[in-house]
Amino acid sequence: MTVPGAYRVEPEPLSDRRGHFFESVRASALLAEGGWEFTVRQVNYSVSRRNTLRGIHGTTVPPGQAKFVTCVRGAALDIAVDLRVGSPTFGHYDVTHQSPETGTAVYLPDGVGHAFLALTDDTCMSYLCSQEYVPGTMIDIDALDPDLALPWNLKESPIRSDKDAAAPTLAEAVAAGLLPTWEQCPPLCRCFFSRGRARGCGPSAPPAAPGRDGAPPAPPGRARRRGTR
Repeated sequence: MTVPGAYRVEPEPLSDRRGHFFESVRASALLAEGGWEFTVRQVNYSVSRRNTLRGIHGTTVPPGQAKFVTCVRGAALDIAVDLRVGSPTFGHYDVTHQSPETGTAVYLPDGVGHAFLALTDDTCMSYLCSQEYVPGTMIDIDALDPDLALPWNLKESPIRSDKDAAAPTLAEAVAAGLLPTWEQCPPLCRCFFSRGRARGCGPSAPPAAPGRDGAPPAPPGRARRRGTR
């Protein structure tokens, strides 16, 4: 993914006459690929009607809350947004289509916001979280912020919570001091990612061109997990 520290994880299933099996997440792989120690301290699920738009949601730092997000039923258009003030990709996004058939997941570090549009009724999303939820620490940003121009491709008005609909724009959140900074939650050693692996920790190269126009995300920041049973 083009947002530093975020990963798209694409499993490689093993199939036989029973069905198929794949690994979704392995903490040691995330540590090796991106330098992030990931320990699950809370697991959440959301179930949504078709055309439900949730987000953009993030967490203040501290305490932070990294997430590993997977669609386990239905289908979702999933978007990660860099909310780290001072980040070289601040305000930029990556788009991922998620469904149980592909098993594709996203790993989002501290400071990266998350939103998704349910493409079917009864869409269920699973969230593995690195920290327990602390009331009062959620960050809300308007998913329809015209300056962000996220590519939802809506055919009708989405279903949103009152809280999400009343959320500030990104510019308003910056002005109010609601967002974490790049210095508070940088990727380890300021590494950017290439071909799913961290570059060396010498002088940083510029990130890949960020997705601001809804174009398909580029390959960097992609990790693959192969089934083992």
